[in-house]
Order: sequence, then structure tokens, then C-alpha cells
Amino acid sequence: MLQEARELQQLLLQKKIASYKRYFFDKIDFDRLTGIIGARGVGKTTFLLQYIKESKIPKHKKLYISADSITIDSLFDLALAFSKEQGDLLVIDEIHKYPGFETELKKIYDFLDLQVIFSGSSALKIDNAKADLSRRAVIYEIEGLSFREFIELKSGMKLPSFSLEDILQNHIEIATDLLDKFNKTTLFQEYLQFGYYPFYFDKKSNYYLKLNETINTVLEVDIPSIFNIEYQNIRNLKKLIRLICEWQPYTPNIKELLAKMEMGEDYRSLYRYLEYLNGAKILKVIRAKSKGDNIFTKPEKIYLNNTNLHYSYCDKAQIGTIREVFFASMLFEHTLSIPKKGDFLVDDTYLFEIGGKRKSFKQIKDMENSFVAADDIEIGSGNKIPLWLFGFLY
Repeated sequence: MLQEARELQQLLLQKKIASYKRYFFDKIDFDRLTGIIGARGVGKTTFLLQYIKESKIPKHKKLYISADSITIDSLFDLALAFSKEQGDLLVIDEIHKYPGFETELKKIYDFLDLQVIFSGSSALKIDNAKADLSRRAVIYEIEGLSFREFIELKSGMKLPSFSLEDILQNHIEIATDLLDKFNKTTLFQEYLQFGYYPFYFDKKSNYYLKLNETINTVLEVDIPSIFNIEYQNIRNLKKLIRLICEWQPYTPNIKELLAKMEMGEDYRSLYRYLEYLNGAKILKVIRAKSKGDNIFTKPEKIYLNNTNLHYSYCDKAQIGTIREVFFASMLFEHTLSIPKKGDFLVDDTYLFEIGGKRKSFKQIKDMENSFVAADDIEIGSGNKIPLWLFGFLY
């Protein structure tokens, strides 16, 4: 068992591993038990292999395994055998594929002197009812490429990121400096259509095919492995994605959606489907601030998770939706809610309207800390900020 794992690791590390370091590479503060979660395709495995390869720990003291490519009867027994051979670092990829991983991780943490890093789907749940991992594991959630990272990968140049406060206060200076380095117009449209998932740079011509395969794997394999959903209901998830594509980003009519889904009055199942897809980073469900995070409350807006999914899945990607989705996906480190006026309330402080270059402040006139994020402009003025600039938040 351990020998097979070592041989597979050796084969992996002999392959060429991407040299580009994502935004989170130096931000993760590894503990004894560290989890890396994120949507399928955003670069978790690449990061883990980069970390193993660059770690100063001696080769024989670190071990990478993937739960979907190695047959093991007991994760704990494998870790125990590795520990007995003076192992120090155990990296477990795709851990949500291993049944009962919570209990096994708890045993490894409690009884073995190992540092463990594990990765899994964004829908991964640390279930305190099964094993109290919340006191043991430090979890980091990673996202797809930012516009900044996309430009770096495409051009090879190094570009800075900025805090939201930097952009709000100094956007004219920041945009002017950045535009001396690249042509925003063509790059931004390419990013919106193709630039969120790093595998775009592997083979660009097959990008949407690979993206659809990736999402189907999430729907048909990952979600059923985590949530209690019958396989025949996977078609409902696929149908729900298509229906969301048809909407502009307004408050959904749940009764109408139930009718189109042919689900009668089964509100609870519909809300669970929305939560599954939101957790798997296929949808982005945003609620009004006053409604909190209860999954059985009606969302204010529902989008596909990122702009690439809209271009891939929707017959016609609505430009208004694309703009809002881009903005929301770039502000993942901030709290977003839907206000009574405006498109987004950020961190309960900043009010945003999203639109084209002619977008005015009419709807949020005289409101404190209000801004317009405008597409089709390169440099803003006052509280009107270029939409593309929010792609430099990470």
C-alpha cells in the first residue's frame, strides 16, 4: 500500500509541473492539519505538487496520495505505516472521494505526529456531528484565476494586486499605471470568456469541452459523494443550471422555478439543490442582508459562479449579467449582500451599481459610500471606477 503510493508520487513529480504560483501560494499558513478546498479545476492539485516539490523536507519524509487514484482500505493505516518510516508530511488530494474521511483525519491528528494537508471540493463539509475537525483543521478556500493572474499567465509579466480600499481611493492612479503595461480591451474580453480556470492555458481550443466535462464530474461524482442526493436527481441539477442561464440577475420567482422544474411544491428540495450547486461553486447564490444565510430563504439573486460558465452554458450571455458576475467573483474575500437600492452592498459599507460606461448614480444618488463600477472605460473619475480594475483584488 505504502510502496504503491510512493511509486505514484514519483511518477507525478517526474512530470512537468506548472511554475506559475497562484495568489494563495504564500498566503497559506500551514498547521498540523490544513485543508485546501475549491472548485474542481482551479489548481488545487497543481498547488499541492508545487508545495511538495519545493518543500525542504527530505523526499522520503513526504508523501502525496490522491483518494481517487489509489486503493486503500484505511487512510489511518496508510498514515500509520508512513509515520513508522519517519514520515513528516502527508498530502491527501481529493479527500472527499474517501468515505468517512472526517473520522480518519481525526484519528491521524490525535494519534500520529504528522503534518497533514488535504484538498477537496468546495462543497466539502467539516461535519462536527461525525468528527470534531473544526477544532483541529485550518481550512483555506481558493478561487479561480483573477484578471490579474490571467494577464500574468498570458504575458509572463508580474503585476501587483490591491486592496478594495486602495482601489476605491486611488483608482485613477492605479489604472493609469497598469494601462502602461498592457492592452486592457482585448485581454478583458478574453478573460471573461475563457480566463477563470487555469486549464485554459493547457489547450485553448478545447477549453469549453474541458469545462463542461469538469462541471459534469462535479454534478455526477462530487456532489453525490458529499450530499445525500439520488443519482436520478442529478438531471434536476443540470436543468436548474440551464434555467438560471435564461434569467437576468433579478430576484428569482421560486414558484415559477418550481413549475419549470416540474417539482410541484417541493420548495425544500429546490433550496437544497441551490445550496449544493452554490457549495460546488457552480452557482453563486446571494441573499439580502436582512435574510441571513439560511438556505431555506429565498435568494435575491442567483448567477452561475463565474463568467466563463455563463459563456459556456448559456445560449446568449447577457452583458448585464456578465458584468455583475465578474464583480461578485472578484470580491470573494468580501461580504456581498443585495441592498434595497443598488446592485451590491459590500462589507455592509460600500454600495455599488454595476453597468456600462454611461451608467449614472441615479439609483444611488446622495447615498454614502456609493460607487459605480463601469464597464467599457479604461480610467474612471470620482466614484466611478473601471469594472476591470476589480480584477486586481487578488
